[in-house]
Parts: sequence; structure tokens; C-alpha cells
Amino acid sequence: MNALENEFKFYLENQRSIFAKYGGKFVVIVGEQVVGAYDSMTDAYFESVKKFEPGSFLIQKCTEGEEEYTQSFTSRVIFA
Repeated sequence: MNALENEFKFYLENQRSIFAKYGGKFVVIVGEQVVGAYDSMTDAYFESVKKFEPGSFLIQKCTEGEEEYTQSFTSRVIFA
């Protein structure tokens, strides 16, 4: 399992309830618990490294839907 996979899975499974409480904030997740909510990613990071080892927590912008964690890429490549 990849690092922070459990934290991201927790976020996805609980996105609605997390959004209801922390909508628009950057939430910090450790394991299966939201341990902080901040107005900026920078604040979330610098406050979290005071308490947790870097790489042991997930910072996720809390929004409705998939817009903050999905990306679409297009290419003009033609295969013949």
C-alpha cells in the first residue's frame, strides 16, 4: 500500500461529512482522523510538522465533488 493511501481513502469515504464541517479549508488527516483544518496549505503544513513526521499526514483541500483530487490531461497526439 502506498504512503497516505489510507488517509486518502478515509477522506473519500467521508468527504460529505468532512465538507459539512470543514468546507473550503485544508484538512490534515492522520490515519482515519481529521487532526486539523487551516485556511491555507502553507499553514496546514507548517502547523502539522510541529506535531507529526513529514510524510505521515495528508493535506487535502476540502471541497464538494472531485475537482481538488482529479486531473484531466489532453494531448494532440495522433496514432496512425
